[in-house]
Amino acid sequence: MNTIATQIADFLKEFTPFDHLKFEELGAIASNIRVLNLEKNKTLFQINDSLQNCFYVVASGVIHLSVIVDAEETIINKCHEGAIFGLRAFFAKNNYQMTAKAREESIVYAIPIDVFKSFVNNNTAVMNYLLESFAANNPASGATNNNGNLNTDSIRYTDQQSEIQFFQSLSYNTAPLKITATNSVKEVAQLMSETRINSAIICEQNVPVGIVTDADMRSKIATGRFVITDSISKIMSKPVVCVIENVSLAEAQLVMLKNNVSHLCVTQDGTDKTMVKGVVAEQNLIAAQASNPGVLIKEIKKSHASKDLKQIRIRLTNLIQSSIQKNIPLPHINNIASEINFAILKRAVELAILDLGSPPARFAWLSIGSQGRKEQLLLTDQDSILIFEDVAPDKYREVKDYFVRLGKKTTATLEKVGYELCPNGHMGSTISWCKSLTDWIKQYNNWMNTPGENSNDISSIFFDYELVFGEQKIEDAFTDVIYKNAKNNTLFYDFLGNDALRKNSPLSFFKKFIVEEDGPNEDKFDIKTRAIMPLVDGARLFVLSDGIRGINNTYVRFKQLAINDPKHAEIFLDCAEAFLTLSKFRTLEGLKNENSGQYINLEELSKLDKEKLKNALAPMKELEELIKSKFQLTQFS
Repeated sequence: MNTIATQIADFLKEFTPFDHLKFEELGAIASNIRVLNLEKNKTLFQINDSLQNCFYVVASGVIHLSVIVDAEETIINKCHEGAIFGLRAFFAKNNYQMTAKAREESIVYAIPIDVFKSFVNNNTAVMNYLLESFAANNPASGATNNNGNLNTDSIRYTDQQSEIQFFQSLSYNTAPLKITATNSVKEVAQLMSETRINSAIICEQNVPVGIVTDADMRSKIATGRFVITDSISKIMSKPVVCVIENVSLAEAQLVMLKNNVSHLCVTQDGTDKTMVKGVVAEQNLIAAQASNPGVLIKEIKKSHASKDLKQIRIRLTNLIQSSIQKNIPLPHINNIASEINFAILKRAVELAILDLGSPPARFAWLSIGSQGRKEQLLLTDQDSILIFEDVAPDKYREVKDYFVRLGKKTTATLEKVGYELCPNGHMGSTISWCKSLTDWIKQYNNWMNTPGENSNDISSIFFDYELVFGEQKIEDAFTDVIYKNAKNNTLFYDFLGNDALRKNSPLSFFKKFIVEEDGPNEDKFDIKTRAIMPLVDGARLFVLSDGIRGINNTYVRFKQLAINDPKHAEIFLDCAEAFLTLSKFRTLEGLKNENSGQYINLEELSKLDKEKLKNALAPMKELEELIKSKFQLTQFS
């Protein structure tokens, strides 16, 4: 290895995923790398260019990735030292979907895909990281609609399903039946019967040389082609099709289909040259499909009781946990989880209607708060409102009574599933939050035009909502009123802006985490109130001010704001990434402790995680200053 290649290998080993490769492998890759010196504003590739036979790593400088929105170039990501980009050539066949341009003088390493693939095809850690990076930088995850707005679905649902499936863990038999080539068919058949295992691996020094299955017994012994006294080597299949440990569901399916086999041998390195670790059978794939998002939604639609929905919600939690462990980008997990959550919510409403009979008027059941923002990975409390169409005065009480009963049955079902009742009563089952469209319009007019007079009632979560069940036209009419009131409403933005800045600071003057001083969460960090909510509030404030409709998710809101306001794009992009980081910390805490994840035990975090958490808080100060400046707030200056 020459000196330059050694220097490149030394550089790469400091960054993920290259740290998962042996140094000699890095050396071989580095020997084939092209070093590109880019002047400021030099374009490496642009939208619709043909794919190149390499992907890139930033050695120094900054590369901006951008798309075109409304005839303007808009930055969607910034790549600093060690960052990987241009992975479309690795995973896709269509042309580049973005432009890569040097923001300053930069050095970039061009890594040939063919060379790199030969070292990583069986390296799950590297492949998982590359897929995650591709998904994170892929404009499909921030695709724009015809109005220049980001679509709320980060990637089409079917694409997300396949990506979840690619990473989905697979359980298999880790104590397979192992035999030698000299065993007779009869001996093996008896062993398979006694152990109730439908396959056996023929080994030499624990290395697989063949496999026999119950299908072989039927097709080769029962038909008389061979006799039971023959050695098993006569009927075994070889070579054995092998896969690496921790193989995913989709990978196993592809290998089985490609080789037309029903069993795979799991070995240390995925070849037939290393130790046997287990066997994957078709039945394992069928069992794994039970946690497939599409399967869960089909089961939800057929459910007739809260206990059935509860079991599906438990399986969703398992799916979320395994997806996070597999490093699937959080926006994708959010979208999958929200699809399943919304299917559960919708089914709860449907079950209430089946019990009460047809509604006397058209209506809309809206989720608000974290559910409305599609950010509910954990089982937090319910937040909802119910809006029914205007009816004749003499019918009003009868109609409202029906919908209050519908709300109570719906929220009771959801409580049994595991969604706690909102302690503040913000639910469609409450008389105050179940009313006609005209009454809701009056409510929002009061909130938005005289916010100070109703400050005890107004809650910003009522501006984060998503239709779960019912009439889209009712939601549209309701939304029209909100955005009409929001236009140039200085008093409203003064109220919301000051409310957003009123949250307690996450760090002290000396950059120490501010923790709870007493109570059950003493010495813990309130990640929800001190870190996540200021970002949620800030994103909401700006989209209302900018008239951006139909985007509720905080991460997607910040990405859209970066498109709408290129001058402050860097702040919004930093906030988007910070939100994902903080949300992941909260989700992991909640999954670990089976709670809302609101309070983080800092003592349980590694030094690296503490720094990562602290770094995610950095953009909040810039966001705060931007809020003060744009809305001319003086109370907190």
